[in-house]
Amino acid sequence: MERVRHWFSPRIMPLTGSILFLLFLGGIIVVSPGLYLVMIVPIFLLALLVAIGFHDILQTKRAVLRNYPISGHARYIMEELRPKIRQYFFEGEKDGRPFPRDKRSLAYQRAKGQLDKRPFGTEFDVYEPRYEWISHSFAPTHLEAHDFRVRIGGPDCLKPYDSSILNISAMSFGSLSANAIRSLNKGAKAGGFAHDTGEGGISPYHREHGGDIIWEIGSGYFGCRTPDGMFSAERFAENAASEQVRMIEIKISQGAKPGHGGVLPAAKITEEIAAIRGIPLGQDCISPSAHPAFSSPLELMAFIRQLRELSGGKPVGFKLCVGHAHEFLAIIKAMLETGITPDFIVVDGKEGGTGAAPSEFIDHIGMPLREGLTFVHYALIGANLRDRIKLGASGMIISAFDIARVMALGADWCNMARGFMFAVGCIQSQSCHTDKCPVGVATQDIDRQRALVVADKSVRVAQFHNKTLEALAEVVSGAGLRHPSEFETFHFHKRVSYSQVTTFTNLYPPLDAGELLQGTDDHRYKIPWRVARADSFQAAPLSA
Repeated sequence: MERVRHWFSPRIMPLTGSILFLLFLGGIIVVSPGLYLVMIVPIFLLALLVAIGFHDILQTKRAVLRNYPISGHARYIMEELRPKIRQYFFEGEKDGRPFPRDKRSLAYQRAKGQLDKRPFGTEFDVYEPRYEWISHSFAPTHLEAHDFRVRIGGPDCLKPYDSSILNISAMSFGSLSANAIRSLNKGAKAGGFAHDTGEGGISPYHREHGGDIIWEIGSGYFGCRTPDGMFSAERFAENAASEQVRMIEIKISQGAKPGHGGVLPAAKITEEIAAIRGIPLGQDCISPSAHPAFSSPLELMAFIRQLRELSGGKPVGFKLCVGHAHEFLAIIKAMLETGITPDFIVVDGKEGGTGAAPSEFIDHIGMPLREGLTFVHYALIGANLRDRIKLGASGMIISAFDIARVMALGADWCNMARGFMFAVGCIQSQSCHTDKCPVGVATQDIDRQRALVVADKSVRVAQFHNKTLEALAEVVSGAGLRHPSEFETFHFHKRVSYSQVTTFTNLYPPLDAGELLQGTDDHRYKIPWRVARADSFQAAPLSA
């Protein structure tokens, strides 16, 4: 009796019902063979359900399916569909992560050259804590052009680069498809801005359309590596000699996974990628978390000088997400001791994106951009080095307001990754790590990436860049300024409670010129500066 009750319990009934209906239809065919053709489809479907049900009961990996054969699959289907249903049917304009719907729409509209204006007032609650705004001027300026430029190259640089203040941030071929790389580089060429290669090296698709390249060199040394994964000066000099390569960027760490190294899943490694990077097929491509070419701040300075010499004097700098304060200050001490300075530093915020990384690193490791950028900016001022080094910023920047904000906090230019991904068609499906990108942006699947048409998407890349800088010019004009570099922290305000407002100057207090050298009492720098060592990333004993 107990066994009978089991088979007719609600959780087993889908299987039991399928069996009974299958027997019933089989009986009808026995009685009336002429109905065979009519019944064949429902019999096949019921037989399939019965087979699935018995498979569910007998499998041992999913407890839900053992207890709920057939019907339990609805749970897994809904798990897969839930993000898509939320995104397409329930998201408000300010909802959605990492980028809300209105930010994505803004990128699409500007990339397509569509109207990007909105009616009826802001949807922000302007009295809610965290709301931010810029002071406008009673005497707005009139700007003739919006092609804002910055010259990157310190006193030891022989070939400085006049860069746009908005460039494409690091995204490797392998993480992105060939057509995505082609579209980005062709758009960069048309729009007169730079395209960072990412640590995957310079692929044929970066070279195809001749756009300016920032060559990022990670700890895997792709494009300048020996067979055993060490740095090759000969291969570096060969690739750095290209006229397309305008700057060299040493990747120390990345915002979305600082201290972890790069990850390209085996599923996305083709024979072509393996040949370009010099890596084996069938294995995850994991770059070391630390560089083999240097192990101390002094050695980093020597590496920078070596790359500058090997490249014929091109700008050389490094990218990092700020971690331990004393480690960056140790780099500053090494600059002071050797007299060698990078031409630029790119500060990547922990809010930056990536194709694949552990959840803990994405969510909880690394310093957010604003804190990291202001720390680096004021540390360089405090060491009297700021005038020798330009600062780039990257990490969830997509609008003209975002650009203006980070420039007020110390950046000389911005890099943007996901905004340009939206420009080439990304829909934020967040399947970058699966090789199943539905629009052909972040996949090596030939059929999937065929959907991305370079002739169309490259135009959108250039238009997105142009329209974003047009919007930035309007913001600059409205603030009564002539160039985005004139933004200061006092121009920006933030509501910290329903009754209190402060400026960014109070949120991110500055250091005076030379203050680190003279001895500072600022709690952000005092102890880290004291324990920082030029000869090691390890902190000196506090009592020393």
